[in-house]
Amino acid sequence: MGWEFWSKQLDEEELVADGGYDEYSAGSSSRAAGMNGSGPTKLVDPLEDPLPGVGTYEDFNTIDWVREKSKDRDRHREITNKSRESTVALLHSVSDAFSGWLLMLLVGLMAGSLAGGIDIAAHWMTDLKEGVCLIGFWFNHEHCCWTSNETTFQERDSCPQWKSWAELIAGTAQGPFAYIVNYLMYIFWALLFSFLAVTLVRAFAPYACGSGIPEIKTILSGFIIRGYLGKWTLIIKTITLVLAVSSGLSLGKEGPLVHVACCCANILCHLFTKYRKNEAKRREVLSAAAAVGVSVAFGAPIGGVLFSLEEVSYYFPLKTLWRSFFAALVAAFTLRSINPFGNSRLVLFYVEFHAPWHLLELAPFILLGIFGGLWGALFIKANIAWCRMRKTTRLGHYPVIEVLLVTAVTALIAFPNSYTRMSGAELISELFNDCSLLDSSQLCGYKQPVNTSETGVDNNLADRPAGAGLYTALWQLALALIFKILITVITFGMKVPSGLFIPSMAVGAIAGRLLGVGMEQLAYYNHDWLIFRGWCSPGADCITPGLYAMVGAAACLGGVTRMTVSLVVIMFELTGGLEYIVPLMAATMTSKWVADAFGREGIYEAHIRLNGYPFLEPKEEFEHSSLAVDVMRPRRGDPALAVLTQDSMTIGEVETLVESTHYSGFPVVVSQESQRLVGFVLRRDLLISIDNARKRQDGIVSASLVVFTEHCPAQPPEAPPPLRLRGIIDLSPFTVTDHTPMDITVDIFRKLGLRQCLVTHNGRLLGIITKKDILKHMAQIANRDPDSILFN
Repeated sequence: MGWEFWSKQLDEEELVADGGYDEYSAGSSSRAAGMNGSGPTKLVDPLEDPLPGVGTYEDFNTIDWVREKSKDRDRHREITNKSRESTVALLHSVSDAFSGWLLMLLVGLMAGSLAGGIDIAAHWMTDLKEGVCLIGFWFNHEHCCWTSNETTFQERDSCPQWKSWAELIAGTAQGPFAYIVNYLMYIFWALLFSFLAVTLVRAFAPYACGSGIPEIKTILSGFIIRGYLGKWTLIIKTITLVLAVSSGLSLGKEGPLVHVACCCANILCHLFTKYRKNEAKRREVLSAAAAVGVSVAFGAPIGGVLFSLEEVSYYFPLKTLWRSFFAALVAAFTLRSINPFGNSRLVLFYVEFHAPWHLLELAPFILLGIFGGLWGALFIKANIAWCRMRKTTRLGHYPVIEVLLVTAVTALIAFPNSYTRMSGAELISELFNDCSLLDSSQLCGYKQPVNTSETGVDNNLADRPAGAGLYTALWQLALALIFKILITVITFGMKVPSGLFIPSMAVGAIAGRLLGVGMEQLAYYNHDWLIFRGWCSPGADCITPGLYAMVGAAACLGGVTRMTVSLVVIMFELTGGLEYIVPLMAATMTSKWVADAFGREGIYEAHIRLNGYPFLEPKEEFEHSSLAVDVMRPRRGDPALAVLTQDSMTIGEVETLVESTHYSGFPVVVSQESQRLVGFVLRRDLLISIDNARKRQDGIVSASLVVFTEHCPAQPPEAPPPLRLRGIIDLSPFTVTDHTPMDITVDIFRKLGLRQCLVTHNGRLLGIITKKDILKHMAQIANRDPDSILFN
């Protein structure tokens, strides 16, 4: 029962609710008949009178990219030809050309607004776990103390308007009882938020859980998952994302924001016929929406476009590049107007330091890259093993209990340590921060210089010896690192919205900050060593620990996701430091090489394979020397291929064949004896056309001939009228010969986005290769279970 029942049930509801796809039902067919004003006597040829539902797809099917692109070209050609005839048609042509840009504007505005709302709500609810503002419960801690005149510089976080739960319940802020009250309230709020999140996901939108990026990659490759980008998913994901982030779980909101932006794009596509009726055009918009998601998550429009191009998109023409850039720009501008953090920045952990780095520091940067690669590879293996256990054992049947247990453990361990208690974004902000003279943070607990001449120049403090405060902070950070590494493995993949960017960056930033402080102390006490001589004199600011944190964050995120170019650009846009591009590039490339040595898959590809989605990875090489005849069906010993003949089968025979098989399409041949190929017809189109003809065309019975040719064969006078279906047949299906090498066939499938390909020998049909056959064959070569590809 469990989870599968919920997702199946919701699947069926979403299928109806999602709209934009004409469902195959008797109702729609007869309604269309009424609208077209065609009575039951007219002979119908689908070529002249397209039926509703013909050319659409079933759930969990792959779209035919070639057919969708040619459909769009025909539509465009028709509009262009008509535009020369009248002014109205010309205006229609202009509006059609402009509709893509208008859609991008709307997607940017909607996604930017939602992201701003999510940021503000998550910030407020995170602070709600620790206390409440008396002048207005809707103020978070920082906003509450902004207007106060009673804050001191040393204790800038405490003001009389903000009360912790201990002050409200026990009347005191100090002592063991107050600590216990705050501890228990923290756990209570964390459990409440996570319980609400998992219950809402489970009850209303099972598709709102997880990061969403693996499924979006699959959808962009041409797969259809109805309801995944529907309105319910959008509403529930937006609400539960705030709850999940606020509960203190080790997850981020960056991945889910990509899903939210894609939901916005899919819903807005229904306003424009061009995108509503064409699956390939819709995927161009979704590619741009993925860029918008990263743009609002990190305040990095260019990084977002590159992320979409490098990481999620399957088909990314130049036109989509420009539109993605425009949409990302609009979204970033919208978020900037909302100003969720009140500091004119788009993210919480924006930093601005311009301290120079030395060439010798590349060695520790590369060390961080190695750490990031090792952590990425180990994380992927551990997380996939845990998720597989969740799928195959009873654990998967109790998602609510699992979420509550993980939240309870997280809250129990996180509260005593101030670095795990704060949200992931605040932690990264703290670690990226460079210490100034007036910093009250524990990470800046250095011993103060005796005379002021040692304070360096340009407000950059000279390297100083570590004090007791810094040693305490380093211990806490080391414990936080171990905790984050272990808890993130279990958290990612639970039934709440969960991103991976922030936890990965937090792990890397902690490791980087620890190494940075270590390097700083090494240079302070040993500036006469050969490696420091010449560039690190006493009283100079040689090492910036915040920079190491930044490089470590990039390295760990690169190790987990295998992003390269887009990651460097995102980090550069985050920090505004052009001079740090080389350290970031060195660490990112090292982490990718090290992680690739353990396995070529990033976390998203690994989750795609775990879920069995039919996704042909463009980055993966096909190195086997098999031929098309080895992969095609039917194999030796299998029953013959199910085919239709062009003019010798009756409707009854066709229906019997369709009902006795579960294939999504059938090759059409000249005759059963010759097996010469004519074309290919889709099961869905065939059923809709036959069903429609029975209702709208007189004399169509089971004995009527089904004709796929232009001219009907001669029939006896008493025979019932034939059913002409030339309009639904694809007369130019992709074919390869039986001796085509499989690496070429796989390339054809990837580059053209094919669903199936027919195999011929001297023009005679031998068999068929589908996308699933290729994936099964690749799984067999890699010694994996080939039946894991059957997602539906």
